[in-house]
Amino acid sequence: MKFAVVGAGAIGGLLGTKLSLAGHEVVFIARNKNLAAIRAGGFRLVQADGIEQHATTVRAAADAAEAGPQDAVLLAVKAHQVVGVLPTLSALVGPETVLVTMTNGVPWWYFQRLEGARQGRTLESVDPGGVLAAAIDPAFVIGSIVYPAAELAAPGVVRHIEGNRFTLGELDGTRTPRIEALSQAFMQAGFKAPITKDIRAEIWLKLWGNLSFNPISALTHATLEGICHDTDGRALAAAMMAEAEAVAKALGIVFKIGIDQRIAGAEAVGAHKTSMLQDVEHGRPIELGALVGSVVELARITGTPVPTIEAIHHAAGLLARTLAAANGQLRIEPLGRDRR
Repeated sequence: MKFAVVGAGAIGGLLGTKLSLAGHEVVFIARNKNLAAIRAGGFRLVQADGIEQHATTVRAAADAAEAGPQDAVLLAVKAHQVVGVLPTLSALVGPETVLVTMTNGVPWWYFQRLEGARQGRTLESVDPGGVLAAAIDPAFVIGSIVYPAAELAAPGVVRHIEGNRFTLGELDGTRTPRIEALSQAFMQAGFKAPITKDIRAEIWLKLWGNLSFNPISALTHATLEGICHDTDGRALAAAMMAEAEAVAKALGIVFKIGIDQRIAGAEAVGAHKTSMLQDVEHGRPIELGALVGSVVELARITGTPVPTIEAIHHAAGLLARTLAAANGQLRIEPLGRDRR
């Protein structure tokens, strides 16, 4: 298959490298240092066990028109970056292309191709003004849930931390030849790629942790392990998750595991910094709308009280605006030996 990866970051690099090594044709839509690095030396992947793999046949293009229509476009950017890549997507998507969304949180298409009174509704928290819903035909879209953890160690170099599952699902829950082909390609690359009939339930399962652990870590600078081992951190996460579960249930979602089991899963990852904490430390915009604001908006739509989530949303929003106004970053550094 022909794959275009939009977003040459950690997850895009992991996917593109392994798909290329499995024999698929891969082009990264990149810019600046990433573009130069990929053009000069392909993409390198340092696996969790330390073994390095090198995809030398991947291509990189600054202009999507150079790549042309693809079999599949992997949209591996953050939720707030999707609007900015709309011109790129229009050049890559042909009549038979599938657009695989890999953004965290509630996607802009949540209510598209969904039976019921809310079908086609847009969410201001993730799609202000309905720009994405108007620009992207949902018939092209396949949803996915990203479970691997990885980090971009340097331009053109990604380090895989753990996990290898990408759950896939058509928006209307059907099992189609195109999603089976996509799943097969992912499995050829060494990933687990189960196809679900209810992609929204899978979204909530991951979101359940992200909506709590991400903003808590951004505000406190604690790792997943640190939050789960701390009495207050664990209680705060559990309170947010209980409120989110009520919202999900109001939307017809039933969770298959309990809060304690979900927290245990996060704890098992260890001393990992969430993506939101990493963004705060590097002075990048945070995914607050998709991960937390969307849940607040869905709570209002369903009439579900979420006071704890709202409080954390306000605090994290203030942090984000403060950092943006100062064009700054925030991280905890050890005191020097001469400090007391």
